[in-house]
This record gives sequence, structure tokens and C-alpha cells, in this order.
Amino acid sequence: MTAIYTRELRAYFNGMTGYVFTAFLLVFAGIFTMIYNLNNGYTNFEYVVGNMSMVLFIAIPILTMRTIAEERRQKTDQLLYSLPVGMTRIVLGKYLAVLTTAALPCLVMCLYALALTTFGDINIAAAAGSIVGFFLLSAALAAVGMFISSLSENQAVAAGVTCAVMLLLYFMADLASYVPDSAFASFAAIAVVILILAAVVKIMTRSSLAAVAFGAVGVGILTVFFALYQDSFQGLFARVADGLSVFERFYLFVDGVFDLTAVVYFLSIAGAALFLTVQTMEKRRWS
Repeated sequence: MTAIYTRELRAYFNGMTGYVFTAFLLVFAGIFTMIYNLNNGYTNFEYVVGNMSMVLFIAIPILTMRTIAEERRQKTDQLLYSLPVGMTRIVLGKYLAVLTTAALPCLVMCLYALALTTFGDINIAAAAGSIVGFFLLSAALAAVGMFISSLSENQAVAAGVTCAVMLLLYFMADLASYVPDSAFASFAAIAVVILILAAVVKIMTRSSLAAVAFGAVGVGILTVFFALYQDSFQGLFARVADGLSVFERFYLFVDGVFDLTAVVYFLSIAGAALFLTVQTMEKRRWS
């Protein structure tokens, strides 16, 4: 795993990807610092960090698009499959290199907050908490980007799909608000989500039987719960979408709340995405 980590980290900074990612984030961090803290006189550095979430729509795809897609395009993934180590270690090595690259601009942003203390009373604890939240958000989204990269051998496609998924996650709570509050509307919306997940299972496993089984069992269980607890479905979809939104949980850190449940949630998203990445590579390894 150490060899994979070193190789990937060297690839980020021997080329332009690591420098472009870091510079891109820090340029916008500087712009937002100038707007909020220097020009408008706010003493809340967390406002800067809160606006940085929008920059991730471009930065994360840049960082993750090559992780596995480039290996597949150049056929060097065959070398990875022949290594006497498990896919879990290979994926973790790549992911740790991504995390190291993502941590660099976060560390520099800490210096931004410290520098601002010479101009006013900056709440360092709140600023540090928001930066930690930003790093956790980046870590979760980077894991999702790695999973998407494992599904394609085209970097541009991987980057585009990652950006689209992030936009969906960002607007998920707003889109869910358009679903009527009726119990049946929530039932129908959740059923559609289950069928979409079944399509993802089909793409990953290339098994129509597995996809049909997943969809049938999921919709069947949902139907049973709807029949037994119909009143509980009133407005359920909007509440679930709001609770699952990674960006809404990030804004808790921006508001000065260090939410441990949000930390666990970010780590769970990263863990689930990495697990799916490992399964995708294992499947290709033995196919």
C-alpha cells in the first residue's frame, strides 16, 4: 500500500494535477477572504470556507478523474491486478494520496485564518472547525469521484459524471422539496430511487438478475412499510433527502457546530464509496 501511495502522490506532483488542484482552491480562498474579511470586515473566516464548497464542483473532478480511469486507458491496471496485494490496499493507497493532496490547501487555509488575527478578533475554533468540515466533505466527495473513475476509462467522462453527481447532491434537498408532501408521493419517489440504485447494480455487476432482485426486494419491503405505516410517509422523502445531503451537514460546521454525527456520516459515505470501488476492481480483476 505504501508503494501505491508514494507512486500516486508522486504522479500528482510530478505532473500538473496536484499543483492545479491546490492553486485552484487557494486562489478562490484568497478571493473570498478579500471579499468577506478584508473588504467587508467580517471576522468570520468560516464564511470563506462555506463558499469554498462551490469550488469543489470543479476541483474534486480534477483530482479524482485520473485515479483509475487513466490506469484503464493506458492498460496499466493489468499491472495492479497482478500485484500480490488485495484490491483493498491498492484502492486505499490511491485514496490516501488523494487525501494528502486535498489536505494541502486546507492546511494553507489555516494560515489564512491565523494571518487575519492581526486585523481583528477571528474565532480560531470556529474557523478550524469549518476547515475540518471542508476537509471531511472533500474526503467524502473524493471517494465518490474515485468510484466513478473506476467505472470508466475516459477521464473526461469520469470528471463530467462526478461533477453531475456532486450537483445532484448539492441540490438534492431543494429538488426533494418539489415532491408533494402526500404519503403516496413519498412512496413513489423512494421507489424511483430504489429502481435507480437497481440500475447501478446492473452496471456494476452486469447481471440483470441481481438488478431485478435488488429492485424487487427493495420495492417489496418499501410497499410493506407503506401499507403498515402509511401516515409516517407524509413528507418522508423531503426529510430523508435533507438528512442525507452531505452539503447540508457541511454547513453545520460553517455555522459553528462541530457535529460528530456529521463526521460519522462523511466517513460512512467515503467508506461506502471505497467499498464499491474495491468491488468494481475485484470484478474486473477476475473477469
